[in-house]
Amino acid sequence: MKSPLSQKTLLLFLGDIVVLYAALLLALIIRYGSGWQDVLDLHLVPFTIVFLLWLIVFYVAGLYDLRRLKNNITFLSLLSVSLAFNVLITIALFYFISAFGIAPRATLSILVIVFVILELLWRRFFNARLGHAANLFNVLMVGDDPTIQELTATLRKDPQIGYKVAFHIQGTHDLKAVEQLEILLRAKGIDVVVVPHGAKQNVELQKIFYDLLASGIAVYDVPAFYEEVFRKIPLKNVEESWFLEHISARRNVYDDLKRVGEMVIAFAIGLILLPLIALVALLVRFTSRGPAIFSQERVGLQNKNFTLYKFRTMVVNAERNGVQWASKNDPRVTLLGRFLRYTHLDELPQLWNILRGDLSFVGPRPERPEFVAMLEKEIPYYDIRHLITPGVTGWAQINYRYGASVEDSFEKLQYDIYYLKNRSLILDIAVILKTLRTLFVNAS
Repeated sequence: MKSPLSQKTLLLFLGDIVVLYAALLLALIIRYGSGWQDVLDLHLVPFTIVFLLWLIVFYVAGLYDLRRLKNNITFLSLLSVSLAFNVLITIALFYFISAFGIAPRATLSILVIVFVILELLWRRFFNARLGHAANLFNVLMVGDDPTIQELTATLRKDPQIGYKVAFHIQGTHDLKAVEQLEILLRAKGIDVVVVPHGAKQNVELQKIFYDLLASGIAVYDVPAFYEEVFRKIPLKNVEESWFLEHISARRNVYDDLKRVGEMVIAFAIGLILLPLIALVALLVRFTSRGPAIFSQERVGLQNKNFTLYKFRTMVVNAERNGVQWASKNDPRVTLLGRFLRYTHLDELPQLWNILRGDLSFVGPRPERPEFVAMLEKEIPYYDIRHLITPGVTGWAQINYRYGASVEDSFEKLQYDIYYLKNRSLILDIAVILKTLRTLFVNAS
C-alpha cells in the first residue's frame, strides 16, 4: 500500500503546478484580452523557469509538509513570506538580470493576485475534501503502550496525514480472541492494522496476519508505522534485532558517490566564497579578542575523533569553568557571533573538514567526545550514529529544535537513525533545501 502521506503530497504539488499555470493563463487573458494567444509563447518558457524556482521555495518554506499544514495563520504566514520571496526572485530575473528579454510588470502583478486567490481556494478544497473521513485510511491499533497512544493522539489531531484510528484492541491476546476477525475488520472498513513490534514473529499470530494480508489489509508493526507518520525511529520500541534487520555497517554505493561529489562541490564553493570567507575572518579577528578560527575535537565516523573548524562566535576562554552545553541564547556568544550563527556563516570553515573527509554536507551532527561518553551511557544505541560520516546539517537539525540536554539528544537520535536507515540523494537534497529555510523563514 502506498503511503497516503506521499500520495497527498504529490497531489498537492501537482495541484500547485496547475494553479500556477492557470494563474499565468488568466493573467495573460486579463492583460491582453483576445490577443493573449499571441504572447503565450513569449511568456511560457520564462515563467516555467520562474515557477520551478517558486515551487522550490514553497518546498523549503514547508508548504508541502502535511503533518504541520492546515488552513490557519501558520499556513497564511508561510504562504505570504514564500510568495514575497518568490516575487523578489522574479523581479530580479526579469528586471535586474534581464535573463528572459521581457519585463511583464502588469502581467506579473496580475499573476500574483490571481495566484493568491486560486491557491487559497485550492488549499481549502484540498484540506476539506482529502482530509475528510471518507478519504482516510482506517487503522486498527493493537496495544496500549505510550507509542500507540502517541500515534493515536497525532492521527486524531492531524487527519491530513491520511489515517484515522477506527478501532482499537488492547493487546495481541485480544486479537487472537476475536472470532471472525476478518468480518469485523471489514465491517469497520479497516485498511491498516498496527501491531506491537515482534508480534509478526509470533507463530500463533502469523496465520492471522497472513489472512489479513491476503484480504488486502496492510499489517505494520509499531516502529514501521511510527516511522511512516513521524519520519523518525521510536527507540523505545526497538531492540538490537531491529538494527540487525534495517541497518548495514557497510558503506553502500551512494556513500562512495556522495563522498566524491561532496569533494568537488566543497572545493567549488570554497573558491567562489573565498572573498566572503576572508571578510568574515577579518571581522571576527578585529571585533573581539582571539583567533578568527575556532577548532574543537568532535567524534566522527567509526568513533574516531577529528578537529572541527568554525569561525569563532564566542568570547575567548568561554569554557574556563569546564565543558558545557551550548544554549540557544548563550551569553558567551559575541554580537558578531550571533549574526554568524543565525546566518550559519560560522560553518564556512567546515568546507575544509568536508574536503578532508571528516564531514559530509548532510549527516548526524558530530558531538564532542565528553558529551558522547556521557550520552552513550544515558541513551541506548547512541553509538550507532557513528556508522556514517557526520554532517554540517542533518535530518535531526531540520526536524527538531536546538538541543542542549539528554532528552533533546534522545529525540534527535531518533531522527538520526531514520536518516541512517533511509539516506539517499533525494533525502539529502530535502535536508539541504529545508536547511535554507532558516535563512528567511523561522521553522514552525
